[in-house]
Amino acid sequence: MFSIIKREINSFFSSTIGYLVIAVFLVINGLFLWVFSGNYNILDSGFADLSPFFELAPWVLLFLIPAVCMRAFSDEMKMGTLELLFTKPISLKQIVLGKYFGAVILILIALIPTVLYVFAISELGNPPGNWDVGSTIGSYIGLLFLVLAYTSIGIFSSTLSQNQIVAFIIAVFLCFALYYGFDGFSSSSFNISELGMKAHFDSVARGVLDTRDLIYFLSVTVFFIALTIFKLKRK
Repeated sequence: MFSIIKREINSFFSSTIGYLVIAVFLVINGLFLWVFSGNYNILDSGFADLSPFFELAPWVLLFLIPAVCMRAFSDEMKMGTLELLFTKPISLKQIVLGKYFGAVILILIALIPTVLYVFAISELGNPPGNWDVGSTIGSYIGLLFLVLAYTSIGIFSSTLSQNQIVAFIIAVFLCFALYYGFDGFSSSSFNISELGMKAHFDSVARGVLDTRDLIYFLSVTVFFIALTIFKLKRK
């Protein structure tokens, strides 16, 4: 499995994909948080708080992670190298997990520089150092679990088509449906928001680590990884 992970990471950084993903994520967040005027601008809000970043990041990742994952298996199928990959002395489960964790590591590398935002709001606080530690740590943990879930959806979607663009669109749709779809269709008489990822992410982001929220994200992740293995077994 580690050989697959190393292979995936090397493939990301041997081309422009890895650098582009990290740059796009940081540039988009940086522009909305510090340059563009609006609801997400931290300087305009008057509060030394990173909540705008944690509101924006799930939407940026909703497009970015499918872009990273779309080539995972669709490219292998298109190039005819999938069958060759299956002949390697490694199980199908290890192949899937190798590609999965390779994509996860790339996204986590993109998230690491955002820790600088924490130092920025700490200095902007009045007095300096006055910021909500619990909420920020909880939000980062929620973002980590969201990355795990999004990536599993992206990897699964890449098995559904040889066309990378089609795989990307399917992944974006599934991520959006699971993140916001249930919340959007929820009402006072028919509350199904708890079935969506947004409700559980918001719960963790408040700094309360409820095992129900963590189990939810892990269940979504395991479910789509299992679907990926099942889909590939049929080949």
